[in-house]
Amino acid sequence: MNASIKSTIEEMLLPFLDSEGFELVDVEYVKEGSNWFLRVFVDKQPGGIDIDECGRISEFLSEKLDEKDPIQDAYFLEVSSPGAERPLKKTKDYENAVGKHVFVTTYEPVDGFKEFEGTLLSYEEETLVIQTAKKKHTLRMPQVASARLAIVF
Repeated sequence: MNASIKSTIEEMLLPFLDSEGFELVDVEYVKEGSNWFLRVFVDKQPGGIDIDECGRISEFLSEKLDEKDPIQDAYFLEVSSPGAERPLKKTKDYENAVGKHVFVTTYEPVDGFKEFEGTLLSYEEETLVIQTAKKKHTLRMPQVASARLAIVF
């Protein structure tokens, strides 16, 4: 994603979100087929965000985007909750996920694996410790390609 678009969207949104008690989880600007999508994932603690709140945020952002016009392409704007499989991006996300079930992928194999699913035992000093079904794995943040909460069935 174009980093300047992401930072522009964050600059537009953060004062509003902070004043309303919302948390910006992630911003994506992606092309799918022939269409561009600007996706904004927002949450609120406790209890999460509802559809009316997403609508309010969408209206606010639409007005700001019309004023500043930072994106040249035609695109679809989507504002939503991060869902049950919330991505882990920020330090706070990892700290809040300790004790929860996670799914983590790495750029290169670690202990012979590139995918780790299990309980996040700890997050300290840029290091994750994950207990999978078979053993504990220690991952350094530069090794992590993606991480998210995972649903256990």
